[in-house]
Amino acid sequence: MKAEMVTTLKRQATKILADLNATHEPVLITEQGRPAAYLVNVEDYEFQQKRLRLLEGIARGERAIQQGRVVSQTDAEAKLQKWLT
Repeated sequence: MKAEMVTTLKRQATKILADLNATHEPVLITEQGRPAAYLVNVEDYEFQQKRLRLLEGIARGERAIQQGRVVSQTDAEAKLQKWLT
């Protein structure tokens, strides 16, 4: 992963963005020698957000199973039929 100082980002934003879009490699932005932010390509960020929502949905489903909040396939199909009609 590439790292850049915030002052370098200010001076060379166009170049850093061009490199980011070409390589899709995140850039760690540092401020006073400490990590301050990550700069990521828009498509990569949106993909990560979709993946995160999917994983959160799976985790909710697993918690529901552990808590016994489940229905039979027949009941689920009946509920879906009501929603679809």
